Amino acid sequence: MYDFVVVGAGPPGSRFARRAAEKGYDVVALEKGEVGTPLACSGHVSTDIWEYVPDAARDDLFQNRVFGARFHVGGPDSRSYRFYKRSAVSNVIDRVALDRTLAECARDAGADVREGHTVTGIDERSDRVVVDVSVANGGTETLEARMVAGCDGPTSRVRRAAGIDDPTEIIHGVLAFDPEPDGSDHVDVHLTAPRFFAWRIPRGDAGVEYGLAAPPGDDVSALFERLTDAYDVDTEHFCSGAIPIGPPASVTTDRVFLIGDAAAQTKPFTGGGILYGMTAADVAAARIDPTDPRTLAEYEAGWRDELATEIRLGRLIRACYSLPEPVQHLGLRLFSGEIGVHMDRPSSFFSRDHLRRLLR
Repeated sequence: MYDFVVVGAGPPGSRFARRAAEKGYDVVALEKGEVGTPLACSGHVSTDIWEYVPDAARDDLFQNRVFGARFHVGGPDSRSYRFYKRSAVSNVIDRVALDRTLAECARDAGADVREGHTVTGIDERSDRVVVDVSVANGGTETLEARMVAGCDGPTSRVRRAAGIDDPTEIIHGVLAFDPEPDGSDHVDVHLTAPRFFAWRIPRGDAGVEYGLAAPPGDDVSALFERLTDAYDVDTEHFCSGAIPIGPPASVTTDRVFLIGDAAAQTKPFTGGGILYGMTAADVAAARIDPTDPRTLAEYEAGWRDELATEIRLGRLIRACYSLPEPVQHLGLRLFSGEIGVHMDRPSSFFSRDHLRRLLR
């Protein structure tokens, strides 16, 4: 019997598998396809990402350095408001290579990471969890574990099987790429998508990423086409995915727990969840003892201590996307300029560094 079966080998799943294996637990991580594919997530991340990968992986992952953002209330030709730092705010990375790097870290720590393994059923019992698996070669397997970690994304099968509530909201995101190299050091953010935004991210030699997200009911493809038409570009490698916003009241049962997008541990104001998910994974590995289901309550409390305030403040930021245009212009004009804000921590808006710069 395994200590943990981890369903999903994206960043949260691989990070948890690595940390749990480093503690000596017997861990198997299952990915339904090939790790890192299909791509459905932006590679624009805070510089904190380098704390989670080996130093030797940096050259392979790094694509561009970003010092700030230009916010637009309209299209590319509209007036923009610049927010910047004198040091890098964020980096653009190879998103597929990130997943593969983190999975390899889990393997190096002793976790058994298996590709082409799709979980088809979960039976939670008083002393174990029985996991049915379909294998890409046509076979089937049945695995048993003391606990199951659901790290299988926004439409989590584990979440449904365990009877855990869905996220408060699921929005639809799309992105595609222009292969023309662009090493510029600012991203563009357009507050034109209903209740969310569109973006343009320069990726150095890898080209440019264009993306957009909006709630269900809006024609995201049409909105995205309008964005790329405004930039007069032809994009390729179009992909889409669901973005969960708002974690449920509980992400655990007696022997099942969720991490990452499955638990809606995401930033409400951007939809990003790489760093939040890996933060929660570290909490889970530190606090959960697979022989003692009571420790799941410690994980539940721990990840909320780390992230709940940031998620709550992130909701307030997102609410500003729907303000009347004159108010958006006023707010952007007031707050634009040099910033002391961390892109993953809305609470940093109230830091001494940022308030000092606002007063300046």
